[in-house]
Amino acid sequence: MPSKLSARVLAAFGHFFEELGRFFIVLWRVVAWTPRRPCDGRELLRQMARIGVGSIPVLLLTAMFTGMVMALQIFNVLARFNAENFVGSIVGLSMVRELAAVLGGLIVAGRCGSAMAAELGTMRVTEQIDALEVMATDPIHYLIVPRVWATVLTLPLLILLGDMIGIWGGYLISVVLMGANPSTYMENTFRYMDLTDLFSGLIKAAFFGLLISVIGCEKGFFTRGGAEGVGRSTTQAVVLASIAILISDFFLTKLLF
Repeated sequence: MPSKLSARVLAAFGHFFEELGRFFIVLWRVVAWTPRRPCDGRELLRQMARIGVGSIPVLLLTAMFTGMVMALQIFNVLARFNAENFVGSIVGLSMVRELAAVLGGLIVAGRCGSAMAAELGTMRVTEQIDALEVMATDPIHYLIVPRVWATVLTLPLLILLGDMIGIWGGYLISVVLMGANPSTYMENTFRYMDLTDLFSGLIKAAFFGLLISVIGCEKGFFTRGGAEGVGRSTTQAVVLASIAILISDFFLTKLLF
């Protein structure tokens, strides 16, 4: 029994390091191929439109109701201490520093990371990637580089919109529903916020975009096992990207603040 347990533990560690090695291999090849020609700007813009435009409705809806729920909860707590004027400060800083980036990253991981894994996985099992290699076309350069940089460039823009909508949602609850002073709310929202807070959230968003795209593309690129393998890779891409976002968020917060 102990030998079987130790064998399972060793197999789990081996699988972990294998996945980690594949991640860094794909990341290194993306970085190495990025400055090389030909640069497919049209494909980059197409991927940005797929990632950005398609994610706007669900991201804005999530950000708005997150800000509304935060304002509703915080207002009732601060009202006990006659400090409800600081609801805007707490909602604004929370959205800009943390919540918009993390929630937006998780949404994009579920929507776009899974799509990348499924698309590339289908291309792998139908031998389309092998056909690119036969034609002397590097599949990393042709397929993965545009997807990675499109996600890295698009996610901060989505998070910027999420910041604004989340603050507006908090404004609706505090001012319209709870009767707070609108001028005081807006003044306190930006009184304790500076560009460092905004840029830290955008830096997180860009890093999360890198994780989502590289993990999604890596899982799809190394898919094995036909249709079942595509489904397995898609699920693993979402799970691993979500875990990576939550873990890296702690270290980025520690580093940036």
